Amino acid sequence: MILTRDVILSEIAAGHIAIDPFDPTMVGPASVDLHLGDELRVFDVTSDAIDVREDVDFRRYSRVVHLDKPYVLEPGKTVLGITRERVRLAPNLCAWLDGRSRFARIGLMIHVTAGFLSPGVDNRQVLEISSLAASPLRLHAGVAICQIVLQRTEGSAVYRGRFADQLKL
Repeated sequence: MILTRDVILSEIAAGHIAIDPFDPTMVGPASVDLHLGDELRVFDVTSDAIDVREDVDFRRYSRVVHLDKPYVLEPGKTVLGITRERVRLAPNLCAWLDGRSRFARIGLMIHVTAGFLSPGVDNRQVLEISSLAASPLRLHAGVAICQIVLQRTEGSAVYRGRFADQLKL
């Protein structure tokens, strides 16, 4: 069951959802907007193939770039961003991360894959940001670039995986 605005605000008031920093204007009819933080992880071009295996570490192939000025994302390129907000969900709630239609319509893809927030998560969300646009796109820190859609789980669980304590890129 997807949570609507009134239920989201009620769950926040009850402490079952925590978003920091939080402003009630971030809550839409059935989602919560999240903002792009102040850094990106940019992939370095390499002629060596990257092995897609369980132990692959994206940090080995990328570097952090601070968004003190807009970053130009070229067509066909992917970077990693991170949300400004830290999100904590109760063990009986999960969420789906999705782009916003206003940006999708100009070719900006946010989290085409791996957009699931597990029950009990407590971290900032890393965003896979790709451009399908014909022209370069400028990425700005602080823009409400994506949203989460929240839902109840049947039963409860707490995420303890590889990225459980993810607070930075």
